[in-house]
Amino acid sequence: MLRSIRITLAISGVLALLAGLVLLIWPIKSAVIITGIFASYLIIAGLVYIGIGIFSGNKGWARIGHFVLGLLYIVAGVIAFTNLAAAAASLAIIVVVFIGISWIVDGVVSLTLLGQDGSRIWTLLYAILSVLAGVAVLTLGFAAVPFFWLLLAASLIALGIVQIVRAFTLGKSV
Repeated sequence: MLRSIRITLAISGVLALLAGLVLLIWPIKSAVIITGIFASYLIIAGLVYIGIGIFSGNKGWARIGHFVLGLLYIVAGVIAFTNLAAAAASLAIIVVVFIGISWIVDGVVSLTLLGQDGSRIWTLLYAILSVLAGVAVLTLGFAAVPFFWLLLAASLIALGIVQIVRAFTLGKSV
């Protein structure tokens, strides 16, 4: 069992390391490939929803809703495939905006917990940093995308290396 866990950790570590290196070495190509995978998912999900709409026992709005949702997914996937680079840029902007907004909301929610938390200073510091980071990301807009891409690549490389080391050292002290 320990051997299986070690092999699994090693494989996941190598995959994370390779993914991080690919993102770092070929950022634009890898973004386009990821967008292509996402567009493929949209088309497949669209076909599934259309199938549910056609073949399910649902009646009325449920059947129509599945069918319309399927068509929307397929249209989105086809549009993404028509220009993968533009779709990748659009997807990156959407993700960055989502992160910025979520950090602001997280900071505001943390502020509401100030009276209920035993660590007021840390909660306040977290809330302030979260709101500032969210505002900074939204202010930077598209310029924040390369930073997040670099952070993702560096994180995957670091996590991959640590996972590989864990795989080789797991159970050694037992």
